[in-house]
Amino acid sequence: MTHITVDELKARLDAGEKVNLLDVREDDERKDFNIGGVHQRLGLIQSMQFDDLEDWKDEQVIVYCRSGNRSQIAGHIMESAGFKKVVNLSGGMLDWQHKFGG
Repeated sequence: MTHITVDELKARLDAGEKVNLLDVREDDERKDFNIGGVHQRLGLIQSMQFDDLEDWKDEQVIVYCRSGNRSQIAGHIMESAGFKKVVNLSGGMLDWQHKFGG
């Protein structure tokens, strides 16, 4: 698994690049603040329930959570299930909000 900083991700989004984002936070966290993407809680990833994400198996998927820890766990699980280009957002939404507000 590779990592991306919030600065790198924001630059890609600002440039209009199509990015596959996966938010693995809990519902209440996402309600408070999110940057878009598909929402699939870590618990569902841990129980291998990601049929909705199968189209992304060969594409880059940037996984994010509050701080980058849960997304890293999700990324490892996804890699073990055959996802080839999983990227963890270092620092997660805490870093994003610190740098860009929200």
